[in-house]
Amino acid sequence: MARGRMIKNPFITVTPRSFSQLFTGSALTSLFLPKRTSSPSLSIFVLSFVVSFTFLGISIVRFFPSSQDSIHCSVVTPPLPPSLHPSSYSQIILAALLAGINSHNEIVEPRLGSTVMVPLPIHLVSGNLSEEETDFWRQPDGKGYRPCLEFGIGYRKKSATISKEKNRFLVVVVAGGLNQQRNQIIDAVVIARILEASLVVPILQVNHIWEDDSEFSDIYDVEHFKKTLQADVRVVSSLPSSHLMAKQTIVTHIPYNVSPLWIRARFFKQLNLEGVLVIKGLDSKLSKNLPPDLQRLKCKVAFHALRFSRPILELGNQLARRMWIEGPYIALHLRLEKDVWVRTGCLTGLGPEYDNIVTQLQKSQPQYLTGRVNMSYTQRRLSGLCPLNALEMARLLKALGAPRSARLYLAGGKPFGGTKALQPLASEFPHLVTKEALARDGELSPFLNRSSALAAIDYIVSFNSDIFIPSHGGNMARALVGHRAYMGHRKSIRPNKRAMLPVFDDRTISDKELSSIIRTMHNKSLNPEPRRKEMDKDVISYPVPECMCRHGDGVF
Repeated sequence: MARGRMIKNPFITVTPRSFSQLFTGSALTSLFLPKRTSSPSLSIFVLSFVVSFTFLGISIVRFFPSSQDSIHCSVVTPPLPPSLHPSSYSQIILAALLAGINSHNEIVEPRLGSTVMVPLPIHLVSGNLSEEETDFWRQPDGKGYRPCLEFGIGYRKKSATISKEKNRFLVVVVAGGLNQQRNQIIDAVVIARILEASLVVPILQVNHIWEDDSEFSDIYDVEHFKKTLQADVRVVSSLPSSHLMAKQTIVTHIPYNVSPLWIRARFFKQLNLEGVLVIKGLDSKLSKNLPPDLQRLKCKVAFHALRFSRPILELGNQLARRMWIEGPYIALHLRLEKDVWVRTGCLTGLGPEYDNIVTQLQKSQPQYLTGRVNMSYTQRRLSGLCPLNALEMARLLKALGAPRSARLYLAGGKPFGGTKALQPLASEFPHLVTKEALARDGELSPFLNRSSALAAIDYIVSFNSDIFIPSHGGNMARALVGHRAYMGHRKSIRPNKRAMLPVFDDRTISDKELSSIIRTMHNKSLNPEPRRKEMDKDVISYPVPECMCRHGDGVF
């Protein structure tokens, strides 16, 4: 990180300062400047001062935890609310804030610790809480796992050549919503690495469902993306003039679960001859079981390189602060939009009026139905393929021990059925908040017709929450669960719908017994959940063990 740059965080400001700057313009400067005449007593005084200052420095270094870098900075923190304690600032957050400040005025590749999106501190919840409520707010035990992107020697050796590639270029067109596009961007970087090609900044296809024509630079910080990946893949803003007229093969059909070997065998020779390869329709086609170094590259792209653009980041952080300052909060990613009910083949639970509308759309637009066409609604629901509706989410929260006073941030689009769709949740948990309610006059105006930007704002506020719970799988849920695990094992609860819905439907089970059963089902959220290769789990959702370890240099 360059010297003199301000690192901004909602509650902590770090200003790098060099050793010499500490004395500039002060009375102490004269002690270090040579003079034409000096007396022995003055020399002795100067020598004594230097020795004393050295011992003082050693004492300070021994007082603070050891670090690989010398850190020269001033940390200013405003008073915390009475309900919070300084210990709620985790070491991982402070380390991430301070990382990358080096003691030389050089332009170097940014340290990974300085490229992450740093969440607000977890609250220390205390007060008159029941045992169930205390357990609900308790954060997972990280078991010593921390971010650890240790690339192999072979990977690093190849990087010297691949990062300077100027003859082969990969162009990728990504489609879908924000997080669907995000997955494709991550895969695009990995494929560029496999093909030893330069990556042109990905093109975002116009989203006809939400009528969003945002470009990459509208959503992400392009320069940060390039700089973070400069040792892995060369990223350029556009094709050079030497390649504009080159023959461009456009690939629109790629089979699912393709391996690096398949990609290289299929495209490398062709790309070598033509110079340019264009890929469309990349969604979830790359294998989830990649070599360890490519898994780490995916984590580097997802958790470090893909930083949101400044306008989105500033507003998202502003809204997150407004939630955070009032105390702990839960972020719920509710998937209650009409298109979700249509695509999943599920029903809203709001009665015949709304269910008939969804059913007619499902019949008239069967192409939007995602998989398992022959299953009935009941079969889909009991198989865990439907989003939890507001009533089911309320029952889940109560069973898990969430207090009625808990504040809920609702991420996602407008629910089909409006306030009626949310009523069962609001009656049990009245403190519901949306980005529209948090924002002040005009703050959301630049993003009103930008669904991806609005989704990004939801992502940021959810990322900063004490607890995150999605009502359905989905790309955003998977991304957030993994991102939160990577940044300190912040509590995320994946509802085990297949196991719990039959229990919800059993009216013979008492509330106390129901709570015990539901809490036992979701104990996994209290520990890091390793990625299981046999189930094709994505490393972005399950960063343990490829991207997190208990040993090594680590990221922070």
